Amino acid sequence: EPGALQGALAAFSSRGINLLRIESRPSRRQAWEYLFFIDFPGHWDSPAVQAAVAELAPRCERVTWLGSYPQSAG
Repeated sequence: EPGALQGALAAFSSRGINLLRIESRPSRRQAWEYLFFIDFPGHWDSPAVQAAVAELAPRCERVTWLGSYPQSAG
């Protein structure tokens, strides 16, 4: 649907979470269906991150958390 990606990303912008990277990949299930991967600074335990991911649930067919990684000191 038009604006679906913007609506999903608003879950992060409304909480002040800056997106560092967005990638799209074809889903391999159906033509014109895509998966989106995002990177942002934050940790799974952060209340803002928890709220953003919870807001994605009704908007997205699937949300998968790939991990939280420590930020480099450099």
